[in-house]
Amino acid sequence: MRFALDALFADVPAEQVDEVRDFCKSRAGGRGPSTLRELEEARAKRSAPRAADPPAIEETIEAAEARVPVRIFTPVDGPPRGVYLDIHGGGFYMDSAARGDERNRELADALQLAVVSVDYRLAPEHPWPAAPDDCEAAALWLVEEADARFGTSRLAVGGSSAGATLALATLLRLRDKGAVGRFAGAALQFGTYDLSARTPAGRRIADEYFIQAYAGHVEERTVPDISPVYGVLGGLPPTLLIVGGADVLLEDNLALAGRLSAAGNDVELRVYPEAPHGFTSHPTAMAGTALSGINSWLHDRITRP
Repeated sequence: MRFALDALFADVPAEQVDEVRDFCKSRAGGRGPSTLRELEEARAKRSAPRAADPPAIEETIEAAEARVPVRIFTPVDGPPRGVYLDIHGGGFYMDSAARGDERNRELADALQLAVVSVDYRLAPEHPWPAAPDDCEAAALWLVEEADARFGTSRLAVGGSSAGATLALATLLRLRDKGAVGRFAGAALQFGTYDLSARTPAGRRIADEYFIQAYAGHVEERTVPDISPVYGVLGGLPPTLLIVGGADVLLEDNLALAGRLSAAGNDVELRVYPEAPHGFTSHPTAMAGTALSGINSWLHDRITRP
């Protein structure tokens, strides 16, 4: 069996690829914080998230014996047709749900969705399993309460980078509890699916501090709750995988797509040429194309009978 990587590339105009290439050349490269002190400094330097209009409803939900803060958006024009659980990225040790407010407001209004973004606890103050515990609690709350709260029980989940990892770990937990059936789809952007340094991409990021902060206390990090690529992956909802062709995590996203498909799931992989990690947050036309594609995919899953 032979296949070429370019056969997997999303169909985007050449000028968008050129723009991404130029954007990457113009920005400074680098890695995330490499010590606790650098992490604290990076957190302190982050600007305040831009507010959405109308703003989020801030609430603390209770489920699975946990209390978890969430930010809720509902569409301004009519009742929701479904509910999207958003899990933010940031290496398990940075950022917050509020940083996604603008995107989540747009998503709520464009797709007529309620969007619930979970403010999970961050490492190293709260290492694994704190973050997946919080995300699972938010998901179980939606399974139990979405119909009464939002008038719909149609659910979807998604996230980027660490958020994609946590979204997949959450789905595996829900499947094992028999509670995953309400989820119509999962949109996962460039997730970190191996933290054990055993896969090609996992070895490339093995010395990153975020892994030590999040799961450094765990001796065997191939457990699926930390590294979902090693999980038993059957019985999951339809999944869209988004990754850039220049992403350091490309190989593991390819591997996950293969494993999801081999396990009998409906999976779609979109690789965006020349795009680096995190590209959907960049000010490029390709980012807009990718996000529009995610919106269309979610719309189809939420509205499908």
